Parts: sequence; C-alpha cells; structure tokens
Amino acid sequence: MAKFYITTAIDYSNGEPHIGHAFEKLGADCIARYRRLRGDDVHFVIGMDEHGQNVLQAAEKAGTPPGEWVDRIADMFQETWREFHISNTDFIRTTEERHTRCVTKLLERILAADDIYKGNYEGFYCVSCEAFKLDKDLDDGSCPEHPNLKVAWVEEPNFFFKLSKFADELLQLYESNPDFLRPPAKMNEIRNIVQSGLQDISVSRARVPWGIPWPGEETHTVYVWFDALINYLSATGFPDSGWEEMWPADLHVIGPDIARFHAVIWPAMLSSAALPLPRGVWSHGWVKTSGGRFSKTAGVRIELKEAMSRHGTDALRYFLLREVPWDADGNFSWERFDARYTSDLADGYGNLASRVLAMIVKYRAGKVPESGDTMSLDNSGMEALTEYADAMDGMLLHLGAQAIWRLVADANSFIEEMAPWTLAKEESDELLDATLASLARCLFRITATAAPFLPTKVREVTRALGLHGEVSDINWQEISSPRLAGSSVTKLAPLFPKDHISDL
Repeated sequence: MAKFYITTAIDYSNGEPHIGHAFEKLGADCIARYRRLRGDDVHFVIGMDEHGQNVLQAAEKAGTPPGEWVDRIADMFQETWREFHISNTDFIRTTEERHTRCVTKLLERILAADDIYKGNYEGFYCVSCEAFKLDKDLDDGSCPEHPNLKVAWVEEPNFFFKLSKFADELLQLYESNPDFLRPPAKMNEIRNIVQSGLQDISVSRARVPWGIPWPGEETHTVYVWFDALINYLSATGFPDSGWEEMWPADLHVIGPDIARFHAVIWPAMLSSAALPLPRGVWSHGWVKTSGGRFSKTAGVRIELKEAMSRHGTDALRYFLLREVPWDADGNFSWERFDARYTSDLADGYGNLASRVLAMIVKYRAGKVPESGDTMSLDNSGMEALTEYADAMDGMLLHLGAQAIWRLVADANSFIEEMAPWTLAKEESDELLDATLASLARCLFRITATAAPFLPTKVREVTRALGLHGEVSDINWQEISSPRLAGSSVTKLAPLFPKDHISDL
C-alpha cells in the first residue's frame, strides 16, 4: 500500500472547539477515509497547540495553572472529535516530551547551519494570532484577523531565523511544484509575498515563560509558531529511527490565515535543517454566517454542540462538506442545514435505502437476485464513480458529494421508471430480477463512496445489505464491480427521521 500522511493544523488551546475547528477536521477526515478506500496506508495526525502568551493568559484568566488548563482543553477537543468519529491515527500535543525533544533537535540542526542569530525585535504583535505584524499587515491599528483587538507594541531581545535567505529557493519550489499550495489562487498570493521580499523572523520570546526552553538560553522560549509547525515532524518520531518511513507529509490541511506559515516559513525551516519538504498544502476556505467567519474573538459563532445535536453528527458532517466548497468560503445557516437534511438525507439517500431493501425483502424474500444484465442505472453508477474519484483526487470534496447524490437522484428516478411493483404484479421475473439487482449494486456503490461523509450511518446500510465487516474494509475494486447476488438483506429503519424537524 502507498503511504499517505495527512495532517491538520493543531488547534490553539485558548477555548472550546467551534464549527471552524470542526470543518477542518471533517474535511481532512473525509480525505483520509477516501484515501483508505483507494488502498492507501493512511497516517492521520491532529492535535493541540499548547504554548504561548495567549494560552498563558487564558489559563490565568481561569485561575488555572497552564498545565492543567491545556489538559482540560485537550480532553474537550478529543471528546468532540470522538463524537464526530474522526479517524485520526495520532493526537499530538506540543507539551509532550516527544515534541519538545523533536523541536530541540530541529533547532540544533538549524543553529548548526548558521541560520539563526541574536538581535532585538521592535514591532507589533497580535496575541490572538501569536504573530508578529508589520505596519502593512494592520488595519487601523488592529489585526485584520482579529479586528476587535488592538495589537501590542513589543520590544525585546530575540533569536531570528534567516528567512530572507530562502526566498529564491522557495520561488524555485513553487515553480517546480505549482501544486505545492492549493487552491491556485492561494499559491499566487503566497508567491507574490515571497517575490516582494522576505524579512528575517523572530523565533524566540524573552518574556513568555510558557513554552519550550531555547537550547542554551534559559531566559528565552521557542516562539509558539516555530514550535507548533514542528509537530508534523515530531509525530513521525523524529529524530528516532523509523521517522523516514512516514516523512515527508503528503498533505497539510490548514486555514487560509496560516498559509504563509506553512508555505513559506515551514519549508524554509526544513530546508535549513536539510530535511525533505512536505509534498503539499491545502488551504480551505472559511465557514461563514451572517457575513462573518466563525471566530470567538470576533464574536461570530454558532454553538457547535447545538449544531451537532440538531440532526446528528453525520448530518452535520455531510452538510458542512457538501454546502461549503473545500476550495472557497461558504455559508452556514440553520435553514440550509434543515433543507439539506430533508432533501439529500431523509428524502434522498435514506429513502432510497429503505425502498430498495424493502422491495428485495418483499419481492425476493430478502435475497439479492442473480442477474448479470447491465441496466441504465449501472452505467450511471460507473459515470458517477469516475466523477467522484476525479473530484476527491482533486480535494474538491463538495463536488465528490455532489456526484454521489446525483446518483441517489438517478436511482430514485429509476425506481419510478421501472416500477418494480408493476413488474411483480405482471410476473416479469427476469426484468424484476435485473431491476432489483441493479438497485442493490447502486445502493452499495452509493453507500461505500458516501462513507467518508457519513461514516456511522453507512454502517446501518451495509449491515442491512448483508455485508460483514466494517465499511472501511470495502476496497475500490468491490465498488467498481459489486458482487451482491445471493446476499441476505433486511429492512431498514429510517436512517434520517423527519419527525423531530417540526419541533425545531
């Protein structure tokens, strides 16, 4: 199997998880599940960013020691991801010893390359971003990402990384690998930043005690972003033997506000340390509501727990990944969530599964009939499978879901066209067998390819189809050529009940 190492940005430990956090994890999980479906050996890492001034302030405000604070926040995030059935294979925290050791070793390599020097920093700092800001980065004295907060002026001795040294090397990377950062519009933006000139960056803090100690300098801690980026490497076990089997990462999934860190600073750090660069970075868009993106600082939020409980976690997964383009911004509204739930899930996939299984039980005593005939629905299924694979390979998750649900509509139309109830009444056994067999194959294809979007609900359908084992055991060849003849099927309770909607 091919190795596929995928990561998300680690979440900052200054508050509860929100829909923006969830969107990124759900999208990455969808990609990871799809890659497993295609036969890859997937290593999927998520985690927590637990150092820095912002975390220290949040802990102090809560009257809690920072170590206890980050433990509590990490538990909260992990429980949320369990409820969403995120299939990560590792959960890394930057307070772990394995991470501290990796950061120290990587810094030693960069220091040995003479790419760090000591100087004094004078300038603006956004505590919420944990990022140093130039005048041109500000909007009327505020950080554009956190418009309700004024940036602070900082003067302190720091260690600096020679980022400017790597400008030509980065431009060569973008030229040789135009897909290094996607979507293309984000790559163009980052290329322009590098072409306009890079400045050396501060990589330590002199007055922030909550962090990884700087090697040989007890009064300094490692700048939180320099620390956080290294988690992708520390999750491989670097510098212990075996880390090369996993590294480099195949895909870093991140938000658009941190593309510069991942497509400029991170590859420069790795290059300085003479380590392989990641193969790609994907910058997804924002989930917005009422014209603004979800942000605790900006005061724009919908309670994640409320959204999870409205129609269940699978429904929320599907809605976010179908409604919000993976390569652009998209909007969340309760009205659209309810509409998608009703049309796509309850009346679409759920209704189709119930009808197909019920007809096989009624007309063929619960056995999928033998039929080698290819019908129009089989052709539609193969076309949808090709469209789905193209979209998912291109990370356009919303288009992948669109291809599947177009097949759901085709299958429901096929039922009305063929009218199995009429074929049964007319005793057109051969045509009825072909119709029911084709519908069973179609339901199987839809269910297997919908698994990255609806990981728990599809289990109910595969069991009702008489399949043993987990959905994750299904391989791509089985989806291309389903063999269901003779399988014993059972009726299915409504997958997506509508009786609660009137109470919302």
